[in-house]
Amino acid sequence: MGLHLIIDGYNLIRQSAVLGRIDRRDITAGREALLKRLGAYRRLKPHAMTVVFDGAGAPDATPERDRVMGVRVVFSRHGETADAVIARMARHDGERALVVTSDRGLARAVESAGATVLDALEFESRVAMAVALGGDDGPRDDDPVRRVSTRKKGEGRRLPKRERQALKKASKL
Repeated sequence: MGLHLIIDGYNLIRQSAVLGRIDRRDITAGREALLKRLGAYRRLKPHAMTVVFDGAGAPDATPERDRVMGVRVVFSRHGETADAVIARMARHDGERALVVTSDRGLARAVESAGATVLDALEFESRVAMAVALGGDDGPRDDDPVRRVSTRKKGEGRRLPKRERQALKKASKL
């Protein structure tokens, strides 16, 4: 089974400088801008992707579940937080889940369920990089070719197993 990205929607929007400005003007426009970015990212990296929003900020006629550009959109029910929905999804998916949030309490709950956590700003930068590189056809003739040195500069240090596994999952983004 592949990787399942579970995204704390409002957390990611409010951590982002660009999406945050849009959200402060209009909350619906902020959600739509996030979904547009995630849709572009999903075309490049076809992971299962779910964005969870608090139901309190949802428009009245919005269904609890929807699919936009291949991204599953879930609004929490009345009286339930998005964090509770995300934690439940992480418990269900276990090691297959990668949760995007900067909420430390949610991160601890998700990690205890066996899922991996990625900071919202780190994810946003990976999405921006992937989308920027996705439209490029490779190096052009006017681009200078840089050489990278492979010479070792110090003693190597192996990360703990849990961190290596988290990096391995994050590298798939």
